[in-house]
Amino acid sequence: MKNRVFCFALAAIPLACSSAFAQTSLKETVVTATRSETRTDALVSDVVVIDRAAIEAGSARTLPELLARQAGLQFNTSGGLGTLSGVSVRGTEARHTILLIDGVRYGSATAGTPILDNIPLELIERIEVLKGPASALYGSEAVGGVVQIFTRKGAQGFKPFAAISLGKESRRTVSAGAAGGQGNFSYALGAQVLRQTGFSATNSRVPFGNFNADRDGFEQDAFNASIGWQFTPDWRLDAGALYSDGTVQVDDGPGRDARTAVRTQTGFVGIKGKPLALWQTELRLSQSADTANAIVSAFLPSDFKTSQSEIAWTNQIETPAGLALLGLENRTQKVSGSTNYDVKERSINAVFAGINGSSGMHSWQANVRRDRNSQFGGSSTGFAGYGLAFAPQWRAHVSHGTSFVAPSFNQLYFPKFGNPRLQPEKGRNTDLGLAWKNQTHEVKLVRYDNKIRSFITNTTVAANIPQSRIKGITLGYAGQFDRLTVNASLDALNPRNELTGRQLPRRARNQTAVNVDYDFGTWTGGASLLQVGQRFDDVANTKALPGYATLDLHASYPLAADWTLQAALNNITNKQYETALGYNQPGRSLFVTLRWQPK
Repeated sequence: MKNRVFCFALAAIPLACSSAFAQTSLKETVVTATRSETRTDALVSDVVVIDRAAIEAGSARTLPELLARQAGLQFNTSGGLGTLSGVSVRGTEARHTILLIDGVRYGSATAGTPILDNIPLELIERIEVLKGPASALYGSEAVGGVVQIFTRKGAQGFKPFAAISLGKESRRTVSAGAAGGQGNFSYALGAQVLRQTGFSATNSRVPFGNFNADRDGFEQDAFNASIGWQFTPDWRLDAGALYSDGTVQVDDGPGRDARTAVRTQTGFVGIKGKPLALWQTELRLSQSADTANAIVSAFLPSDFKTSQSEIAWTNQIETPAGLALLGLENRTQKVSGSTNYDVKERSINAVFAGINGSSGMHSWQANVRRDRNSQFGGSSTGFAGYGLAFAPQWRAHVSHGTSFVAPSFNQLYFPKFGNPRLQPEKGRNTDLGLAWKNQTHEVKLVRYDNKIRSFITNTTVAANIPQSRIKGITLGYAGQFDRLTVNASLDALNPRNELTGRQLPRRARNQTAVNVDYDFGTWTGGASLLQVGQRFDDVANTKALPGYATLDLHASYPLAADWTLQAALNNITNKQYETALGYNQPGRSLFVTLRWQPK
């Protein structure tokens, strides 16, 4: 009977299963999985690619919502736009993922998590999500994977763009910019302004009695800029920056509201070139800052700032065995604000090496890295993977990687919660993958097993427990049936605290995503279904978050050669649900967007 059920599930996949695989297969190369341009059909890791067209065509309003519709990813958020959100990759903690913006590491060293809430979607050109341990490439925190955002970049010619969007809760978004270049120069400029009155972020279930039945709005002003100069045939200079300033309203209890200013800043400058025909080298300086300041608070001041500065020297050398990678990094993290941490600064020095390549039906990758943290000493990590295209339409891969996570400043020193005796977490993960692909269809199955020793639990006081273990399977399908495109994924995972046997908080054991689009000729339309199983909001598994399903509709109509009208009707059943206990999610919402993009 079990075999029959499994066969039926496989047969149903084309009608019900992830944009991840269609998007990945359409991209010729990715860089996040190896730190070098690598063909997607030669990867030994599981990667999702989301391009600009997919961002515009979908119904997601925020970066966390967009990521949550991808295979292997789940999200939680504390209310509406601008509020604290977390994305779990393959059942790991939100703090187990590294966020890069144009290669610049960005996040909070106090909370220890990537900050996704203040990044404007309209300024993003492309997103790559590497799933699986990547500490051997990027260092601490890369237990679940890496999310890398690429902002809009310059190209030859002059390519302006503009969009205006209106929607429920008085949402107004205006964006504009241009990308261009001539000869050896290229540039890009973009800006986004967003205003929304919002909905009540909390309900009566919210902890600490913070419920206040009013509207909690969000305002954001953002821009990005980049420039490139190919000053010789073999050498290039690049620089870029992203700045986003937001104000978010949050509830502080009956009749009380707080307002928090959130600020995102990233910037880089780098020079890349070829000293020799087979040797490419790059020197890069980057800096990021994450700031959250309470403008109005009913209680104590709440100000936090993280700054991270990094200098990296990376070398790629072509060898008979593949592309060799050699590099050095120095990163300094500083924290400041209203909390008086015992330690406010730490530095990390790292050396890393690796090789990746392919030949015929074979592909391979190996990486090693040594990080020395000024607080915790040295940590060594490694990764090894192999892929085999054993038949014209079939490919398998296997990989094993180790990871580590240094405790955050909050986990170490925050009053009445921090524990300065905490030790870094250390993980071991094994991936097994199988893919079948022909001209218009692709099916992909990945099994993973991630064991994390000295796992840090966020109970009354932060503490290390012996181990957590996350086992799971992701099954995905992408296909084209004449004018119909179907992308879908099915995730089944078991995220457990090995000490207690309980399910890790805010992770569902199952999630299904289905995206369907149809080309009607003069216009296109589609639907997105997201189903998430039951989760728990606490480590004791006493506070249940019921499962939910949402259905979104979207359509696009070309008004003229350069003008497109888009509409999205989200959560059409007006489903009331929570991704964090006591925090509301948006109900039925209509958004209309007018885009101008000269061809």
